[in-house]
Amino acid sequence: MTTSEQTPSMLELMDRRSVLHPFTHVSDYAAGQTPAPFIVRSGSGIRVRDAAGRELIDGFSGLYCVNVGYGQERIVSAMTEQARQMPFFHVFAGATHEPAIELAEKLLQISGPSMKRVFFGLSGSDANETQVKLVWYTNNVRGFPKKKKIIARRRGYHGATIMTGSLTGLPAYHQGFDLVTDVVRHTTAPDGFWSGGLGPEAFARKCADDLEKLILLEGPETVGGFIAEPMIGAGGAVPPPAGYWAAMQEVLKRYDILLMIDEVVTGFGRVGYMLGSERWGIQPDLVTLAKGLTSGYAPLSAVLVGEKVWDALQLGAAKHGMFGHGFTYTAHPLGAAAASANIEIIESDNLCENARTVGEALLASLKRRFEGEPLVGDVRGEGLFCAVEFIAEGTPQRHLPSSLKFAARVSALARDQQLLLSRTMPFGDIIGLAPPLTLSKADAEEIVDRLYKAYRTALDELTPAQRSGEIA
Repeated sequence: MTTSEQTPSMLELMDRRSVLHPFTHVSDYAAGQTPAPFIVRSGSGIRVRDAAGRELIDGFSGLYCVNVGYGQERIVSAMTEQARQMPFFHVFAGATHEPAIELAEKLLQISGPSMKRVFFGLSGSDANETQVKLVWYTNNVRGFPKKKKIIARRRGYHGATIMTGSLTGLPAYHQGFDLVTDVVRHTTAPDGFWSGGLGPEAFARKCADDLEKLILLEGPETVGGFIAEPMIGAGGAVPPPAGYWAAMQEVLKRYDILLMIDEVVTGFGRVGYMLGSERWGIQPDLVTLAKGLTSGYAPLSAVLVGEKVWDALQLGAAKHGMFGHGFTYTAHPLGAAAASANIEIIESDNLCENARTVGEALLASLKRRFEGEPLVGDVRGEGLFCAVEFIAEGTPQRHLPSSLKFAARVSALARDQQLLLSRTMPFGDIIGLAPPLTLSKADAEEIVDRLYKAYRTALDELTPAQRSGEIA
């Protein structure tokens, strides 16, 4: 019997007994003590259809990656033709193929003259791991062997490998795992909502001062890189306060620290620009791309290598010989073909502009419906990446008890309204929205309407004492 002939209940049983799911309570799931798995059968545009035939708006683009929406035949055709012509070849030791060459040229065109080369991988995690290795290599070649520490930010997300999981500043992702602690440090998350009332400029200055204090505490001669997303992603969909990136880059330049930018979420139109670095005037030494690079149609990541790192790589070649890093599937031709077709769609269909204009409408609608509502603390966003944050009623400003799992309840109820949110964000009670960039203004209103209905239902389930955070 083929998978398509299995009933949803049969598929659920098979899944629970065979698949180890990421970021899931594994024993409860295996024992059937969690809600039934959400089995997706198909997708078209901004919608997906589950195994029971129900159609839902995907308010999170899978995991904020299906930027161009589902069912894009131009990408499918590019991958099909590439698979027919040449499904795989490596790029080791000077071997190459046309999809890799053409995509690398396009990515350098997008990123501008400061980037000199492109290294390909398969995921944002491995690309950020590559960034760390490149920082270490660069400082070794430059004669600064102690410059190995990497500073990340609390609430940042950079992956789930040993090193990138350690850089990730979300404790929920660390429980039960050993971490790299000797060369990883964390600094202030630029979330103005929890800044204690500081204005944007003052808070941006505080973030830069906190970074500088940490660098001086550790010793500038030991700090090699600073890694950050242009805006906080999984940690709450938080745009930076005004002046933040200018102040942070000033500190990094003062102490000769490489700037490692993680564009896994913000790249390829998500914030209304091809890259988030363009939106906030960031001048990085290294850039990670993934997710929207192929809109999730195939696994692929990339690291853009800036001039300072490229110079070090050339110097290192004279001393060490070959560049001893890479993966079997580096620059996989199917992924490269998908990425080139994906970028062509983003450009030809003006999806960056659509993300800006429809994103403004989505954020405005969220503010109209949610601001002033009980438990709603903040409504924020940039492009088609928005969030609603829930907090306890009353003063002082504080989180709801974690045991209430209020945002998770809203997310579950949203699915009853045929709005898919994938998961809540792992800090406080935050609902994130990151729909496909093909979203229309009418679609945006529909999303807000469905989310609001789910929120009101969840709110009505709480007692006054629970709303105020007095009891869970």
